[in-house]
Order: sequence, then structure tokens, then C-alpha cells
Amino acid sequence: MKLYNTLSRQKEEFVPMVPKQAKIYACGPTVYNFIHIGNARPMCVFDVLRRYLEYRGYAVTFVQNFTDIDDKIINRANEEGTDYLTISRRYMEEYKKDAAGLNVRPATVHPLATENIEGIQEIISTLLEKGYAYAVENGDVYFRTRKDKEYGKLSHQPLEDLQAGARIATGEIKEDAMDFALWKGAKPGEPYWDSPWGHGRPGWHIECSAMVRRYLGKTIDIHCGGQDLIFPHHENEIAQSECCNGVPFAHYWLHNGYINVDNKKMSKSLHNFFTVREVAERYGYEPIRYLMVSAHYRMPVNYSEEMLSQCKASLDRLYNCRDNLAFVRKNAQPGKKDSDTAVKEKLEACRTAFEAAMEDDLNTPNAVAALFEMTKVINTELAADKAPGAELCGYAYDLFTGLAGILGLLYSRPTAGEAEQDGEAAEIEALIAKRAQARKEKNWAEADRIRDEFKARGIVLEDTPQGVKWHKA
Repeated sequence: MKLYNTLSRQKEEFVPMVPKQAKIYACGPTVYNFIHIGNARPMCVFDVLRRYLEYRGYAVTFVQNFTDIDDKIINRANEEGTDYLTISRRYMEEYKKDAAGLNVRPATVHPLATENIEGIQEIISTLLEKGYAYAVENGDVYFRTRKDKEYGKLSHQPLEDLQAGARIATGEIKEDAMDFALWKGAKPGEPYWDSPWGHGRPGWHIECSAMVRRYLGKTIDIHCGGQDLIFPHHENEIAQSECCNGVPFAHYWLHNGYINVDNKKMSKSLHNFFTVREVAERYGYEPIRYLMVSAHYRMPVNYSEEMLSQCKASLDRLYNCRDNLAFVRKNAQPGKKDSDTAVKEKLEACRTAFEAAMEDDLNTPNAVAALFEMTKVINTELAADKAPGAELCGYAYDLFTGLAGILGLLYSRPTAGEAEQDGEAAEIEALIAKRAQARKEKNWAEADRIRDEFKARGIVLEDTPQGVKWHKA
């Protein structure tokens, strides 16, 4: 499997530190509000990475943090007249609801910044001892970027270019404008923790270094996040971690592209800023997930209502294929037919194309294309009127839903006609049987009444050699 490594700016063969094991860290949200659709992209993309590695037999340890102490959280708490804990815990729960709606699996560990103060202080102390950090009179501790000769290697910019936009904010006492905060001295009224440098709280970047070291080790396989995190967040993570630990921080760095809204950069000032919750209330969560995985993760994605409608239509095609296949499988005769071998070979070719796409830097658009090619084979070769054997139907169903599951798709609708999964389906099946009995007894009035009920409910019936199949119009 090849992955594009931001550190080397090229695709590299993924070689984990331990065969068939993968240690992955993904930067999580700062929990002061509902997540927006830009947040949804790394959530979905790196969930697919995890799923595919597990499909390939890897034991994956996936860590994603919550930043639960930050200026934005404190400001939100002050606005509401409450405390930072109330805000952070509230929006962690809201995040979990949206993540579940997007079918993003919970991380192996979801650590909190405030639960890792000891580890954060240990790293800062080591950096101070090595001369990579310095404390100032107001309780702040800063990292000396100029002492790290490799600073800028992830963003591929020399320190002089990065320094051009650097500024010293009011209240900061830095040796150099490029230096960044490891620890912030507490201001009046702010939450704080005791430290050797006085009351204060961690800087933003240091928390991830501490969590990686605690839960995954000093060196990990993959570190991932949005493109906007390359500088300064990930650049600073590398600097403080490698200067402290003396070993490489992460072997592979993966970054997803931006989200645009109607071909414009998403921004509150442009009034084109949407939360996942707002969009899901109109379109459902799964079309959002489909949008995120239908484009290559490194390319920009353009969000629009038209695009969401197209995603919903594409999902409908996949669901129709699944439901038709489920019906054929349910009513198929045991054994296999002579023609089944050729059909299975076509399905295997689709699997091969799917895997080849995923092996090539997680090329999900080509993987989706392979899934639709499989849909075409299933719709053509395993139609009810061809009466395929039960063995082939079961194989096709498991393969189709399994590959869709790697992309995290086909999770929000129960299979039509399977009574054990859907109470409405059981009712419809019972009505179909009742109508069949009425027709058998030549009770045309009852048969017509049931037919009219189906029509009013938007349910279409289709007679096949295996029996009556239904779906919603």
C-alpha cells in the first residue's frame, strides 16, 4: 500500500514499525461548538483508512484527542456564564452524536488534554533541561524554534520564510516571534493547573505530543489531520516531540484537502459556514459521508446542495442494488448454476479494482467506481428472473456490502423485505401474503383494497419467479 507522505512530498510504500500493526494518531476537535462540515472530512477519510487497514489484517490502534481546554472554550464559557468543563463536556457529547451519524467508529482511545497535564509537564521539563524551551516571568513557557535545526521540514519552508508572518501578541514575552507557547500562565479568572512555572494551562500543540507518547509511544506509524494543521500545529508537534524524545515522531504524515462551499472557501464571514448537524437535518448524515469519500482525500471538495442531492441519488442506486440482491438471495435455490463461475469472476475483478484503488494512496473515488461496476454486474447477472444459485447470491451480497462497509456506506437503511430488521418490512410482507391469499380465494375486493393501500404508501410491487418483490417509489 502506498501513501502520500507530506513529510517527503511523495508516495511511499507503507511499512509499519511492527508487521501487521498500525499506530495512528488523528487530531480531534476543540470542543466549544458543533462540528462543521470541514471537520467531517478528516473524520470520515481517516475512518476509511483505519477500516481498510483492518480489512487487510492490520491490528490498528487509533487515537483521536479532544482539546477540552482552550481560549475558544474559555470564551464560550464566559459568554454563557458557565465553566469550561460544562462547555467541553457538552460538545464532546454532541461530537459523538454527529460521529455516530456519519458512521465514524469511536477511536481506540479518545484522550482529553486535561487528563494529560502530568505528561505535558514532563515534556516541557525535558525541553527546558535541554535548552529547547525557556520560561518567562508571567508564567509562560516557550519553545525555541531556532534551536531546532530541522524546524519547517513538514511545511517545507525555511524558518526565515515562516518568520515573515510571525507576530508577538500583546502580553507575550518571547525571545523570537517564531517561538510558540508550551505552557500559558493563567490570567485572572481562567482555569489553571499547578506547575513548576506557576499556575497555568497547556499550549495547544503540546497536548498532542503528550498523548501520542502516552498512548502510542515516542514514534508512531501515521499522524493525520486536515491540511490546515500542517503549519503551525503539526510542525510544532514534530519539533517539540523530536527535541524531547530524540527519535522520529511519525513516519507518515497524511493531510486531507479543504472543503469549499459553492466553490468558495468556507468562512463565517462569508455566511457559508454549515454545521454537520444543520446539513444532516436536511439531507441525512450518509450523503455527507458519501460526499467526503467520493473525492480523493488530498483534493479539495466542493460542498453544495446540488452535490448533496447527487450523493443521495448515488446512495439510492447502491441501496436498490443491495435490496434487490437481498431479495434474490432470500429466495434463491440451493447450490449453484453452471453460469455462476463466470459471474463470480466478474465480481472478483471488481474486488481487485477496489483494492488496487485503495492501495494507491487511498483512492476512494476509484474504489467507489469499482463498487458501481459491481452494482452493474449484480443488477445484470443476478436479477431475479435469472434465478442464480444461493451460493453465488450469498457470496455477492457479502462482497458488495463488505466493500461498501470499508467506505463506511450502506449503514442508515435496513434491508427492505427483511422482517427481522424492520418492523415496517414485516408488516408489508404480511400484507403481501394477505393479498396473495385474497387473490387465490378470488376475493378481488380485498386484493384491490390492499393494492390501493400499497399505492397510497408509495410501495411498488413486482412479480418475479421467486415471488413478489417490493420497494418504495
